[in-house]
Amino acid sequence: MKKYFSVILCIVIIAVSCPLSVSSVSLGISASSAVVMVADTGEVLYEHNAHAQRSMASTTKIMTALLALENADLKKEITVSEKEVAVEGTSMGLLPDDKVTFEGLVYGMLLQSGNDAANVTAVELGGSVENFVKLMNERASEIGMSNTNFVTPSGLDASEHYSTAYDMALLACEAIKNPDFRSISSQKQAVVYYGNPPYRRTLTNHNKLLSYYNGCIGVKTGFTKKSGRCLVSAAERDSVTVVAVTLNAPNDWNDHKILLDYGFEKTKNRQLSDEITYSIPVVGGKAKSVKLAVQEKAFVDVSEGMDGISTEYLIDSFLYAPVKKGDAAGRIVYYLGSRKVSESIIVADGNVSSVDLPKKISVCQKLLNFLKSIFKN
Repeated sequence: MKKYFSVILCIVIIAVSCPLSVSSVSLGISASSAVVMVADTGEVLYEHNAHAQRSMASTTKIMTALLALENADLKKEITVSEKEVAVEGTSMGLLPDDKVTFEGLVYGMLLQSGNDAANVTAVELGGSVENFVKLMNERASEIGMSNTNFVTPSGLDASEHYSTAYDMALLACEAIKNPDFRSISSQKQAVVYYGNPPYRRTLTNHNKLLSYYNGCIGVKTGFTKKSGRCLVSAAERDSVTVVAVTLNAPNDWNDHKILLDYGFEKTKNRQLSDEITYSIPVVGGKAKSVKLAVQEKAFVDVSEGMDGISTEYLIDSFLYAPVKKGDAAGRIVYYLGSRKVSESIIVADGNVSSVDLPKKISVCQKLLNFLKSIFKN
């Protein structure tokens, strides 16, 4: 088996003499806590009390929906029990004995903010709400949400149910990597079938930014008396994706317009280095080695203040002949700090044919050749 050898080079891709100080900016927003983050890198562009622990209402359902998309058979049909839908607050309208798919539940959470959908998802996936909450907290730890503790799958108030603007931004960045999550959370309306028997329903997204802000792709609204108005949003323009979070924001729609505009103003999509000077040995080839190239250029969203990206080359020890131009030979991984921000595939930049081996001669052919030599002589 071929082994990788790793070459780590720290390359300053972008450098400026006066990096942006996120704490020095005043945007005049209403939120008690807020953050703007570059989705690809996790770079913070703006923060206000971003690490203060607060309840986050139905933005909690980002995690519940993500776990459903990652772990459930979305087409599996569930028969809802009375206990599962016995939950207060907003609802997608599930009744005992209704039939609904996991996909329908995700739509119910992300568009209609259904507490019933979150509760059913938790019980069906975790066996109980308590077990599912453990899964939520384990996934949060994997994402790096170090100041978060989930107690409910829906976001209903609980004394130990809390997060931070920063952690919720990390969660949103992770969630929109999932193509199904990204697609569902960006829909203004959707048709879903459920009931007993299932029939057509039209669900409407509570996120007004989908209509009011150019490029908005989600993510989730939330409100309780304790939490106030909470909003997690993401938008994409010119290949740049920015995430904004506000907790307890009386004027959240306007806050997010300001925050997202600021994020796009400070962020550009830039090409990373695609030059590579390595060659790789070829076993059994007419040439001893072949030059390498990058298959596709890599890009990353960066702010004016980002001071550098480290680059790790993971290249195969050798290739077997025959080698065709474009054959995979490794990859380049780009990091901002310890966070992976992009990756490129390394390929062979030429063809190498196999060495011609002597043809094997059968015993009969050897005997025939011997007899021919005798008669010839």
